[in-house]
Amino acid sequence: MTQFRDPDALRRRAGVRGDPDRDQHFLVDDRVLDRLPGLLPPTADGSHLLEIGGGTGALTDRLLDAGDRVTVVEKDPDLAAFLREEFTAALDADRLRVIEGDALSVALPTFTASVSNLPYGVSSEIAFRLLPTGRPLVLMFQREFAERMVAGPGSDDYGRLSVSTAHYADAEIVESVPKTAFDPQPRVDSAVVRCRPRDPDYEVPDDDFFLRFVKALFTQRRKTVRNAVRNTAHISGVTEPDAVVEAADEDLLGRRPGNLPPAEFAALARLAADVSPLGAGQ
Repeated sequence: MTQFRDPDALRRRAGVRGDPDRDQHFLVDDRVLDRLPGLLPPTADGSHLLEIGGGTGALTDRLLDAGDRVTVVEKDPDLAAFLREEFTAALDADRLRVIEGDALSVALPTFTASVSNLPYGVSSEIAFRLLPTGRPLVLMFQREFAERMVAGPGSDDYGRLSVSTAHYADAEIVESVPKTAFDPQPRVDSAVVRCRPRDPDYEVPDDDFFLRFVKALFTQRRKTVRNAVRNTAHISGVTEPDAVVEAADEDLLGRRPGNLPPAEFAALARLAADVSPLGAGQ
C-alpha cells in the first residue's frame, strides 16, 4: 500500500497555517484525501489529472499515485514554490506541472479529468469553467452549494445552478465531508460532487444564450413563466418578450421557473430565439 505524505507534516514544512480570510482551509483528513481520486468514474482517463488549488500538496500526492501526469494550479506564489520543491522528483520526471496563477484566468491544459478541493469563494466560477470541457470531475464544495448543483425541479434548492450543471453533466453528491476534516475549520460542512459529462437530450440555440435565459427567469422564480419572460428581457437579451409569450404554450406560461426541467427551459429558449432572433446573440 502506498505511503502518502502526512498533510500536517506538509503544512509544517510549508510553514503555513491557513487563512480563512483568504479562503485557505486545508483538507487534513487522510481518509477523505485517500478516497477522493477513487471517486472518479471507473472509466475516467487518468493520463492527465488537473487539480485546482494545490495548497501544500496533500491531494497532489495522491493524484500522482492515481494518474500518469498531474497539473496543479495554485494562486499563492509561496505555495506554488513549495509544491515545486516538495515534488521535485515528479517535476523532473515530467509527471507534475505547477501553474502559478488564478484558476479563473490562467490557460488550462488539456486534461482528462479533474479532482479538486476548490476555493469556496470562487467555486461556482471555477466549476463553470471546468464543466464545459466535457471531462469527468470530482469537486469539493460547500454542502449548500453542492445540494443546489444536484437539485431537481420543484425542490427548494433547484435553481439556475441546477439547470446549468445538468446542461453539461450528470451530477451527484458522493460524499459528505464535515468541517472537522479541514484546518482551519470552515463555518460549514462540505460535500464532494461527481460530474459525469454527457450531451443534453435537447437542443439549444447556443449555450451562452440558454444559460443567460435560465439565469434571467430564475431572477423571478416566484413569478409565472409568462411574467418572468416579460420582466427579464434586459437580462436574457430577448428583444420581443411579448412575441415569446404569444407563441408559448399556455400551460407552460402559467407555471413557475422552479418547476421547469432543463428540457422545458431549452424548448422555451429555442422558441425565444425563433420569434426574437436577436435574443440569441445579444
